[in-house]
Amino acid sequence: MPAPTIVFDLDGTLIDTAPDLVETLNVIFAREGFAPLPYEMARNFVGGGAKAMITRGLATMDHAVSSERLEKLFVDFIAHYSEHIADRSRPFPGLLDALDDLAERGCRFAVCTNKLEGLSLRLLDEFKLSGRFLAICGQDTFGVQKPDPEILHRTVTAAGGTLGQSVMIGDSNTDIRTARAAGVPIVAVAFGYSERPIAEFNPDRVISHFSELPGAITALSSAF
Repeated sequence: MPAPTIVFDLDGTLIDTAPDLVETLNVIFAREGFAPLPYEMARNFVGGGAKAMITRGLATMDHAVSSERLEKLFVDFIAHYSEHIADRSRPFPGLLDALDDLAERGCRFAVCTNKLEGLSLRLLDEFKLSGRFLAICGQDTFGVQKPDPEILHRTVTAAGGTLGQSVMIGDSNTDIRTARAAGVPIVAVAFGYSERPIAEFNPDRVISHFSELPGAITALSSAF
């Protein structure tokens, strides 16, 4: 049985990035004269990209901005975040051991994220993880983003795999919708940034720690 291509989401799946993303959001909002958002609220805004995070944050205050102002906030967000991308962010527990285990089985790895590709590479470089992935694709890599299944399809292709022998790992309903649209099985992590329990979105498997990932991959691969 051939080893699958395993495609990971980044924020809330591979890396716990919410501390630095929420801090950046609140720095940008402070410049606008807004009160900081509570961490437990704002962490759930992670996953759709910086503009979506800003927009959702503004919506909690019933505040809308023009597209031009949103673009300025986005530029400011990226500039600050780039300088603080790994201040408090960390890989989730058990990730490295799970990657080692799966690599020994011949699995290939890729990243498919709504984060910008350059920021994704910089973040993974901070933890010396970039070399483990054959493709690291963001919302600007192909000009499409999740839940459009095309980004997943192109990411798998870039990693040298095929959709028919791939598994996606993510933490959100967006990831689940992307995988379903592409016809790829999905393992959801319960420790990410979903506002609702991730099991409610009916992924194929749910794991609460990366130590459970190899077993989940084995179970799903048997259907290839």
